[in-house]
Amino acid sequence: MQNQNTQIFFNDSDVDVTHKINTIELDNWMSHLKYIKKEITNLVNLCNTDLSLKLKQDNVQKSLQIKEVENEALLAAFNRYAISRTDIIECEDTQCDMVYITEHEGYRRRYLQHIEAYRKLKNEFFNKVQGTFTLTKKH
Repeated sequence: MQNQNTQIFFNDSDVDVTHKINTIELDNWMSHLKYIKKEITNLVNLCNTDLSLKLKQDNVQKSLQIKEVENEALLAAFNRYAISRTDIIECEDTQCDMVYITEHEGYRRRYLQHIEAYRKLKNEFFNKVQGTFTLTKKH
């Protein structure tokens, strides 16, 4: 959606401004999900080091791999959604605009739930890794 004009002008209607802000927000979500994809790859690679025995026992590595699949699926859904938003220009009434705005709210909820679950998993990973490092230092 980056090629779509998201510059907000003084004479834009409230609905136009909402659509533009939603487009910017969607671009940010997609960028963040791409970053998370790279981050998960790095975390999984860490699991493949000497930490693997401890983390495999706790299924953290498997959880990260599942989250990686979920992240990819959400990113693909957002890409499809971004393509579908090109038809916003065709809206001629408020009902049509509200369909897009309501749909965006659903995607926002999915994004926020995904981010919260990912943060919990990442915290779990680092708590376990920190415990492993602490155990290693004491021996």
